[in-house]
Parts: sequence; structure tokens; C-alpha cells
Amino acid sequence: MDIGVPLEVKGGEARVGLTPAAVRTLVHLGHTVAVEEGAGQRVGFPDGAYVESGARLALDAAEIYCSELIVKVKEIQASEYTLLQPGSIVFAYQQLAPTPLLLAAVLDRRVACIGYETVEDEAGRLPLLAPMSRIAGCLAPQIAAWALWQGVSDRARARLDGPGILLPPVTGLPAAKVVVVGAGNVGYEAARLLSAMGCEVVVFSRSERGFEQLRALPSVPVATRILSECDLDGELRDAAVVIGAVLEPGRLSPKLITRAMLSSLREGAVLVDVGIDQGGIAVTSRPTTLADPLYVEEGILHYCVPNIPALVGRSATLALVKATLPYVERVASLGLLEAARADPGLARGVCTFEGQITDPRLAVDTGRPSSLGPWA
Repeated sequence: MDIGVPLEVKGGEARVGLTPAAVRTLVHLGHTVAVEEGAGQRVGFPDGAYVESGARLALDAAEIYCSELIVKVKEIQASEYTLLQPGSIVFAYQQLAPTPLLLAAVLDRRVACIGYETVEDEAGRLPLLAPMSRIAGCLAPQIAAWALWQGVSDRARARLDGPGILLPPVTGLPAAKVVVVGAGNVGYEAARLLSAMGCEVVVFSRSERGFEQLRALPSVPVATRILSECDLDGELRDAAVVIGAVLEPGRLSPKLITRAMLSSLREGAVLVDVGIDQGGIAVTSRPTTLADPLYVEEGILHYCVPNIPALVGRSATLALVKATLPYVERVASLGLLEAARADPGLARGVCTFEGQITDPRLAVDTGRPSSLGPWA
């Protein structure tokens, strides 16, 4: 199969869809790979390394999007819509539900979209989302610590300073309280790191099962709560930091944090809404960029960047490609139809095919009809 790897154009995105080592593997299997010039430069993979691995360099994205299979990281951006070719396959984090124009573009151009965030393994886990979730969970406490002292200049207010709280606290000072909403990979990693930093940590989950990972680590003392509006409201009132870490695979994030809840926090508290690429868990959350990550709403500093792992682009690329390469090999070698028939978990990751939505969760969130793929 003819595979293309574009230069990511989403703001601040440094990751790349394939490493030179992955290209070498695919070329060895008999596939052809084209890599756009500069695609891996920002994470230490120069063009020459791809050429040495057997790739052909493409001068622009238009050449890449003529490939049968496009392997990238983030969702197709508006500047790329017109490059999409009918019958092509795009393997990436798709984020189709929050972006109606993108969904319309891939349906109109009959593009097959496979979402890293919806591919499942035999146990129903999300193996291609997990590595980025873990990285985002590790970064969220560090981002919060920065935002607490950074503050923000805001057009509506001359300046909003952080509340002057240190994460982690100096010995002898009271621990800062952090509320983590969600106990999956993001919540687990965030809570683990925050507890090690000496913070007071409260983690919410919708079920006791969500706490199994945390409770398996006796050296990580965190308070656990079953999610309810009343309990969440009570715990938020004296929190310095809130981390949104709720995921409903293939669905928009539920809006769990209301304006009233936010207004009860101390001024300058920080919300890091990791699930913003699926809409975020606060009614006030809206996407920001790595170049301009903070804004103020209800007196609260909001950090709502959809591509947090891009902050550590090389580590994130290596982790991502390690997870995705076996699936890329399968699709490239068998074709999408046969690969989906052979792997029901991969089939569940196919969001669109031949102008139809094939993921019923996406259909529900967007109010569009869905159809079974021909692999069903």
C-alpha cells in the first residue's frame, strides 16, 4: 500500500505519525512510504533519516494526501480539507464530533477515518489512546503548577494572578488540594504524581472499578469519591486545582462542572481540562492553543489545550508509534475491509466509510444517521 505521512499543521503540534524506524519496517514489508519534508524535524527525526529508512520525501501536503493510507497524529485541519481524496484512509486522532465542518468534509469526500481514540483491544481497552492519556496525566500537574504562579493577562481584565499556591508545598506548609475528575489513565497518572508531590488529592469516578489502579498502590494516599453533583460541588470549593480527566470513548465529554461550581472556587484557581478535544467537562471550557493556553472565566484560570502531549513531542511520538504501528501494518497489508473483518476492535475504530458514519456513538452526538460497515 502507498502510505503518506504529512507535516502536522495544528498549532504547536510537534509529533509525527511515523518514526524512521517504523518507516523501515513498512518498507521491508513491501509498502511505499512518502514523508512530507520537515514532518519529523521538530522531534529530532530529520528528513535524511526517513530517506535512509526507505521513504520518499514529498515537497508538500498535496502529494501526501494522494496516498491510499495517511498516517498522522491530530485531526485533519481546515487547511487540509480540500486535499482529501475519495477512497483514502486517514488513521489519526479524529475528533469528529466536536468539529462539524471536519465531519462534513470527510463524509463529502468519502474518506475512511480510523480513530486512534476509538480502536479497542480484546479487553475493550483503548490501546492507541492510552499512551497519550498517560503522558497528558503526567503533564497536567506540572501545567497546573506553572499556571498557579503564571497567571494570565486577559482582555476583559488587566491581569489575573494565580493564588500564590506552590505545588508541591514546602515542608511545614499545608498541602494544596487538587480535585481530579476521572480515574482512567489520565486521572491515575495525575493523581499518582500529585500525591508524590505532597498534594491533598481527591479523585472522582463513576464507579468503584475506576479506583482499582489507585488502590493497588498503597504508597499513593488519595481520597476517592463516587461521582455525584453534590459531592463534586463540595470538594471543589476549597480546591486550588481541578483536573478534568473524564473519557467516554467515541462520545463528547459530559458537562460535569457548572458555572455555579466554578464560581465557588477561590479566584485564580486552575482548571486543566485534559478532555477538551472531546468538548471538555466544564461548561466554560473551550479549546486553546499551546501558544496561548490560558484564559479566565468565572475568575478561574482555564488551560484547555487539545494536544497537551505535543509539549513532549519526541517522547509522545515514540510512545504513540509503538502502539499504532502494528495496526498500521495490518491495514496496509490486508486493506481496511479485511483488517476490520479480522479485528473487531479495529473495526470499532472506523468512524466513517464511503460517505457514511459507521460509529453509532458519533452518529448520536452529531444527530446524523449511521450504517454498518461492510465488515460487519
